Amino acid sequence: MHVTYWAPNPNVRRGRTVVHTFHAHLVFTPKCRRGPFTDEILTRREEITWAVCADFETELVEFNGERDHVHLLVHYPPKVAISRLVGSLKGVSSRRLRQEFPGHIPQVPVGDHFWSPSDFAASCGGAPLGIIKKCIENQKRPG
Repeated sequence: MHVTYWAPNPNVRRGRTVVHTFHAHLVFTPKCRRGPFTDEILTRREEITWAVCADFETELVEFNGERDHVHLLVHYPPKVAISRLVGSLKGVSSRRLRQEFPGHIPQVPVGDHFWSPSDFAASCGGAPLGIIKKCIENQKRPG
């Protein structure tokens, strides 16, 4: 009998009942796209993002942004709903940035939001879809 051992991969995580590797690329834009972000604000936004991700047992792999948007790459467990993570990332950062940078981040009326309701989210990492499709097609079905 030949036993193959699976080499450790830092991108593959193990839970009690699951082995997983989920990555998502997220992009958020403020509702008012007049470029409210400075380097100082983006640095603080990244710190806030680290804290929120830690609360969700999610790893912030990469963060950056420009004057009018931010990009995140997160590595998350299957128990995390991306919609809940996104809601928390946007809600917490909106509150904290408004408190800490009132001159740059507008105080919007109650019921209005700092972040645009539209987001970009894409799953990423792993093999290209064509390779996965081919792998599934090539499975040896019992006769």
